[in-house]
Amino acid sequence: MLATIGSAIGLFAATNIDDIVVLTVLFLASSRGKPRPWQIVAGQYLGFITLVVISVIAALGLTIVPDEWVGFLGLIPLGIGIWTLVRGLRRNGDDDDDDDKISAVGLWGVAGITIANGADNISLYTPIFRTSTPGDVVTMIVVFLILVAVWCAAGRLIGTHKAVTETLERVEHWLVPIVFIGLGLFILIESGVIVRLFEVLA
Repeated sequence: MLATIGSAIGLFAATNIDDIVVLTVLFLASSRGKPRPWQIVAGQYLGFITLVVISVIAALGLTIVPDEWVGFLGLIPLGIGIWTLVRGLRRNGDDDDDDDKISAVGLWGVAGITIANGADNISLYTPIFRTSTPGDVVTMIVVFLILVAVWCAAGRLIGTHKAVTETLERVEHWLVPIVFIGLGLFILIESGVIVRLFEVLA
């Protein structure tokens, strides 16, 4: 049991360390009004549970989306980042509208980002679930769900810390879209889905 819990903690940390950055940015934006903290937490849970369900289904030998095309999920954060950037440029730095500049990210937006950023979760969870006993799988999932709360708390602590917010306020207008655009491009490039698409079209 202890070995399973320890493995689950290490596995979660390895596959979700980048989520701390995303959560920090989201909670930084929430200090302006949107998205609301409950939307961030609920969206994170919804997205993560979806990743776990997909991993369990894949571990049972079923395939929902072919692995080689999962990378297209990177279009979700990329689209949100571009939308946020365009809205910010249209306002041309109007401070009165700062609260709205990430309004595209609500409950479903956060869930979508979490899922899009979870290709590594699925690729690692699936073989581990497949080779573990049902009891160990349940234990790992429980540990994962507890750690999602810890991750959200860490993101909120960093994203709402006075020193952090004061430092990031100057670049927040650009930080939010850049993080999401960068995340989307990373997923698309790292997954190799763009190369495979060109190979299919060629």
